[in-house]
Amino acid sequence: MKKEIMIKRIAMSLLGVIICAISVGIFKIAALGVDPFQSFMAGLDDMIPISFGTLYVITNAILLLFALIFDKHYIGIATFINLFLLGYITQFTYEYLQTVIVNPSMVIRVICLVVGVVIICFGSAFYMTADLGVSTYDAIALIICNTWKKGKFQYVRIITDLVCVILGVVLFLLAGGSVSMIPTIAGVGTIITAFFMGPFIEFFNVHVARPILKEKE
Repeated sequence: MKKEIMIKRIAMSLLGVIICAISVGIFKIAALGVDPFQSFMAGLDDMIPISFGTLYVITNAILLLFALIFDKHYIGIATFINLFLLGYITQFTYEYLQTVIVNPSMVIRVICLVVGVVIICFGSAFYMTADLGVSTYDAIALIICNTWKKGKFQYVRIITDLVCVILGVVLFLLAGGSVSMIPTIAGVGTIITAFFMGPFIEFFNVHVARPILKEKE
């Protein structure tokens, strides 16, 4: 039975990461702002001339090293699923959607943003309920809060999110981006994902993810 539960948890982690990756691709099509870490990645992507998927792996490998040095118990199977898959699936999703949704109107962009928010909350619920490790970025705030005892998680997370957004914007501008285009990587979507996703994730936790996992326990 324990083996069956573990297989179920791994499957949920994999599904959660895939769904979240697809949602990031949709956020990028909406161009109304992405989540704080992806804001940083967007700026970095504009600066460094390699594929987004590869850049995501390299960046998260560096963050993984940080977590392994200071508190590796946050690292699990899901951490590596996220590290190796999310960037490439996001890249594929975004490139494919660009061929389907060409020059989207503001209405289409808003619809994509709403769809992206719902999907990322759904995927996050599966990923979190599986409880097989956190992303390397999530591990940073947890280590600062729980290992170094430097503050409450919610405040530490707000600070790390703000740092990511600021770095993303700075890198975007240094790469030649215009000020008027900043809202495409740090906009309303960034605010929504940073402050308002919790209730939606909990809804999917309670009504979808936990019941699915409980069926096998």
